[in-house]
Amino acid sequence: MLTSLAFVFLAGLAAAALCQQLHLPRIIGMLAVGVVLGPSVLNVLDDSILSISADLRQMALIIILLKAGLSLNLADLKKVGRPAVLMSFVPASFEIVGYVLLAPVLLGLTRTEAAVMGAVMAAVSPAVVVPRMVRLMEEGWGTKQGIPQMVMAGASCDDIFVIVLFSTFLGMAQGQGADLAAFASIPVSIVSGVALGAAVGWALSAFFETAYAHAHMVRNSMKVIVVLGMSFLLMAAEDWLEGTLPLSGLLAVVSMACVLKLRCAPGVSMRLSQKFGKLWLAAEVILFVLVGAAVDVRYTLGAGLGVVAMIALALVFRAVGVPLCLAGTALTRKERLFCVIAYLPKATVQAAIGSVPLAAGLACGQLVLSVAVVAILLTAPLGALGMDLTYKKLLQGPQEK
Repeated sequence: MLTSLAFVFLAGLAAAALCQQLHLPRIIGMLAVGVVLGPSVLNVLDDSILSISADLRQMALIIILLKAGLSLNLADLKKVGRPAVLMSFVPASFEIVGYVLLAPVLLGLTRTEAAVMGAVMAAVSPAVVVPRMVRLMEEGWGTKQGIPQMVMAGASCDDIFVIVLFSTFLGMAQGQGADLAAFASIPVSIVSGVALGAAVGWALSAFFETAYAHAHMVRNSMKVIVVLGMSFLLMAAEDWLEGTLPLSGLLAVVSMACVLKLRCAPGVSMRLSQKFGKLWLAAEVILFVLVGAAVDVRYTLGAGLGVVAMIALALVFRAVGVPLCLAGTALTRKERLFCVIAYLPKATVQAAIGSVPLAAGLACGQLVLSVAVVAILLTAPLGALGMDLTYKKLLQGPQEK
C-alpha cells in the first residue's frame, strides 16, 4: 500500500502542477493519473488501497466540507434561502426527466431503467464544486449576492435527494415497487443532520471554551484532530441510525463546522479553516486520483456517441432547471450563467454508485456504468474549467459595489 500511496501523491501532484502551468484545472491531471495508474491501464495500485478507496474518498470529502463550513457566512446564505432550497432538488429532477424521456430513444432502455440511469447521473459533485466555492468566498467573488454560499448549500443537499431517488428507482427496476417512505425521509434526513451537527458543534465549542477558561490550552492542531474525529462519528451515525432515523452525515458535518465558526473567536475559526485548507492539499490528491482509478477505460471506449449525446442533452435539461430556481432573485444574467456552469460537474457520486446497477444484476447495469464513466471524464474537467475561467467575468468582485 505504501508504494501505491507514493504513486498517488507524487504522480498526482506532478500532473496537477503540469495542468496548472498549462492553465488547466488541477483536477484534470489528478483524474488522468488515476486512470493511468488504475486497473484499466497500468494496474499498479495495490488491491488493498483500491478496496478502501471509497472510504478514503469520503474522508477527503469530509475535510473539504469542514473547510466549507468554517468559511460559510450564514448571513449571506439567508439572503438566498429559497433559491438554495430549490437548487437542492429542481436541477436534478429536470436532469432525471431528461433521461426518462430521451434514454429509451437514444440508448434503448425501458422507462424504469432510464430513471435508474438518471438518478445515478443527476448528482452534482461536491468534491469539484465545494473547493471552488470556498475559494470564491475567501476571495470575495459573488459573496455579496450569496452565490457561492447558495451553490455550495444546494450541492450538499442535492446528493441526498438523488441517492434516495436512486434507491427507489433501483427497487422498482428489481420489481420491488416504489418506496414512498423513502421520499418522505428526505426532509427528515436534512433536518436531523443539521440539528445533530449543530448540537455537536455547540458541545465542541463549549469544551474548547471551558478548557481555555481553566488555563488548559487546546492547541489548534489538537482541535483539528478532535473536530475531524467527531466528523467521522457523524458520518458513521448515518449508518448506525439507518432504518431508525434518516440522517444526512454530510450536512451534519457542515452544520457542526458552521456552529463552530459562530461560537468560536474569529481568530480560532480562521486558523482552523486554514489548517483544514492545508489538509485538503493532500486529501484532494487522494480523492481525485482514486476517482480516476475507478474509471474503466474499456467501458468508456465502447460507449459510443449515443452516450455522449445523452449526457449532453440531459445537461441541457439541467441547465433549464437552474435558472428556474433563481427566478425572482436580483441576480444578473451573468451570475445565473455562472450558477448553471457550477452545476455541471459530476464525479464522486457517479464513481460511488455507478456500478451498483451492474452488481445488482440489472440488464442496463453495464450501460449505466459506461454513462457514469463518460460523464465523469467529460463534465468534471468541463465544470471545473468553466468555473475557473469565468468567475472573474461573470461574478461581482470583492471591490465592486
